[in-house]
Amino acid sequence: MRKVIEPQMQLGELAIGTIKLDLKSRDDIPQLLRGLQHIYTTPELRGTIFAILEEVLPERQVEGKTVKADPNNGRPGMTQWQILVLGVLRLGLNADYDRIQELANEHKTLRQMLGHSDWTDVKYYNLQTLKDNLRLFTPEILDRINQEVVRAGHQALKKNPAEGAVGRCDSFVVETDVHFPTDINLLLDAIRKVIEICAILAGAYNLPGWRQHKYLQRLFKKQYRKVQRLKHSTSKDESKQQQKVLEIQEAHRDYLDLAKGHLALAEQTRQQISPQDPVFAVRLCELNDFIQHAHRQIDQIDRRVLQGERIPHEEKVFSLFQPHTEWISKGKAGVPVELGLRVCVMEDRDRFILHHQVMEKRTDDQVAISMVDETRERFPTLRAVSMDKGFHSPGNQEALKSRLECVVLPKKGRLSQADQARESEAEFVELRKQHSAVESAINALEVHGLDKCPDHGINGFKRYIAMAVVARNIQRLGAVLRQQEHEAAQRKRGPYKKAA
Repeated sequence: MRKVIEPQMQLGELAIGTIKLDLKSRDDIPQLLRGLQHIYTTPELRGTIFAILEEVLPERQVEGKTVKADPNNGRPGMTQWQILVLGVLRLGLNADYDRIQELANEHKTLRQMLGHSDWTDVKYYNLQTLKDNLRLFTPEILDRINQEVVRAGHQALKKNPAEGAVGRCDSFVVETDVHFPTDINLLLDAIRKVIEICAILAGAYNLPGWRQHKYLQRLFKKQYRKVQRLKHSTSKDESKQQQKVLEIQEAHRDYLDLAKGHLALAEQTRQQISPQDPVFAVRLCELNDFIQHAHRQIDQIDRRVLQGERIPHEEKVFSLFQPHTEWISKGKAGVPVELGLRVCVMEDRDRFILHHQVMEKRTDDQVAISMVDETRERFPTLRAVSMDKGFHSPGNQEALKSRLECVVLPKKGRLSQADQARESEAEFVELRKQHSAVESAINALEVHGLDKCPDHGINGFKRYIAMAVVARNIQRLGAVLRQQEHEAAQRKRGPYKKAA
């Protein structure tokens, strides 16, 4: 049975609204907990977010269909409130699951926020329990929670809706957890997984050929190292250069022949296993995928090294385990290439992140209109947006002009007189000067988890980004409330008087 929060308090448990947080602490945890405390102690906000959290349920397969589990059946698990608190803490602190487990079990104030008493509650969080539950969120649920957090932040700042919202939009790269890709190490990954899966299947079906699977993996990696160490000759003697080229080609040929031998044996193993066997159906799908990856890499190595072709960029894959990874070169100093996905964020003047998009195989100019439209769906008071030149296109200029009161979108290249007049307007100049503040939001996101995404798959990537945005806004809400409380305490104490 899963609940949003336990309705009955236990002996020794503190009400969440009465938890005392250190106003002088400069650590991230008190800010995050203050934002979460505000959510819990504000009745209207708590009701809305708890209604959203009721949808956070595990899924299971029934007759091939994915359905939500019944919240009234099963063993009691983590409440949705506990999942939200620990999920926000994971991204807000840029922590791994091991640190979150340690904090959840040992941090006194955090355990009070989770609804545990000081001495009677011996609840212990296992590592796998945290991993399973913190993955129950979906990007859609987190987006709805984020909207409520932003509105709560605006209410705390006593914002007048009639003033309208002003956004700053920019994109950055969130890296995926992958090694640097080359065609030879991608082939190594594919063959390693083919051997590993075939060994599992052969052991289950008592099939020959894979008893020495670990030795086969070491042998293939040894040949990979031999290929990896070979470098083109820097000698000016053409005969030595040609000799080195032939040596490199021969090593690659041996590497490919060894890979083809493993694939041939894997094909024989696959033919002896029934595809209707439900126990190993997933393993067979994985085996088929890695065999296809291996054949593609063999073809590309053969064309590049032995035939001298140049492989087109669109044919390349940059990770077998994170296939959504893109090769992104933005021309930054000291950062020739980044492996990951672009993420576009929209921040307002109060430093709350209104909306974000994960940009799969898209560039800035392709998401400018959708970013504005989706932000306005969530926050209809949006009246102005500033962007950099990367978002410019003639179509974007016209489309955004009809949607917003003021569009700060500098034009690329030479400006016409009309463009000069538009970019010289007072509000355009003011918002363009303020636009660089969005880099502060991007840096804050990168510091709090979005430098590299450790979660696997495109769904895990999107969930990780959405949780980072929620965590950042909750931390910002907590910082605003703590500042207001500090100022109120200063006013109550009165001005400081020096001794005579």
